[in-house]
Amino acid sequence: MSVLQLSLNEARHLHLAAQGLLKKPRRRARPKDILSTIQQMSLLQIDTINVVARSPYLVLFSRLGSYPQHWLDESLRSGELMEYWAHEACFLPRSDFALVRHRMLNPDNMGWKYHRAWMEEHAGSIAELLAHIGQNGPVRSADFTHPRKGASGWWEWKPHKRHLEGLFTAGEVMVVERRNFHRVYDLTQRVMPDWDDERDALSREDAEAIMLRNSARSLGIFRPQWLADYYRLRQPSLPGLLAAWQEEGLVVPVNVEALGEMWLHRDALAQLESAPGGKLIASHSAVLSPFDPVVWDRKRAEQLFNFSYRLECYTPAPKRQYGYFVLPLLHQGKLVGRMDSKIHRKSQELEIFSLWLEEGVKITRGLEQGLRRAINDFARWQSVERILCRRLPEGLFVGQEQGWEINAD
Repeated sequence: MSVLQLSLNEARHLHLAAQGLLKKPRRRARPKDILSTIQQMSLLQIDTINVVARSPYLVLFSRLGSYPQHWLDESLRSGELMEYWAHEACFLPRSDFALVRHRMLNPDNMGWKYHRAWMEEHAGSIAELLAHIGQNGPVRSADFTHPRKGASGWWEWKPHKRHLEGLFTAGEVMVVERRNFHRVYDLTQRVMPDWDDERDALSREDAEAIMLRNSARSLGIFRPQWLADYYRLRQPSLPGLLAAWQEEGLVVPVNVEALGEMWLHRDALAQLESAPGGKLIASHSAVLSPFDPVVWDRKRAEQLFNFSYRLECYTPAPKRQYGYFVLPLLHQGKLVGRMDSKIHRKSQELEIFSLWLEEGVKITRGLEQGLRRAINDFARWQSVERILCRRLPEGLFVGQEQGWEINAD
């Protein structure tokens, strides 16, 4: 049987289709889309930086278009979602609790996220904390900070935040909601009353096998080396795994221009075969988060999209190449640029400090319209009324180099 030959653009389109970023949203978002979109990606990385929009909300916006951000909060509160360490700290479907339970039961394997010496040293106060939650209900770490200096009370001097984080990693408490993006914790046994470790828990091997399958589906098309990073797994024995998947019909080998041998998931193959003329067309332009699954694996983004990206928020300002929190720009199947920007909430302005196009990207009417629409859609979603531009590539947005009013568009 001959191996399917794909162009680099076709491979990019297959990956974006698997991620829900190939085409513009066909309809207005609905609350149930939060869960289905996260299921499509397998997980949604959490980050708290709020220069333009917090990352998990932006990742969903890039795929769904405008939606009320509280839908994500409500999806967590209703029990559709949970939080745990997956790629990093992530939202994932609560139905995937079994996939991460083995990590909770073996927290010593979680590195810096769990410190047994701390938990043992403070065992007494941690037991009090668990009893407090059991008796009084869900808590935030902030609930234990007394406003009056010198006030008495066990909450005054107990290092509750670290206790809760240790209990979270060990699976004794779960995040049941976020208030102002602060975690609210409750006892796992109360959140998952029907769960039984003896009966329901998966072995590490079985859980990781499912994680790898999820990774293959959410990537759509992949080099074997890309699989493990998705859930931060140790590199599996790839030849045996791929041979078994191929025999099962889960993946097929393909040859991609400039990248060589890759593997195509059966869902992506079905999408390709059902596309008109066997070609997937990319029509979406969007502002992406630095923590979007498309770019969070920097090596993968460089190999697949020729897009070199490094997060510079922890780099001292004088040493940054681009900026503090730079957003990748997607246009019709390619990562064409990036922008360093900030939203000024009081004045309702999006300030673009700098926008860069990737080397070789030509300014065309289509590119300009796509980027303008992506920026405007993002700004409207964030209740912005005006775009301010400081530094743009020469020839982009001619006549509006200083910015524009959103509603005048």
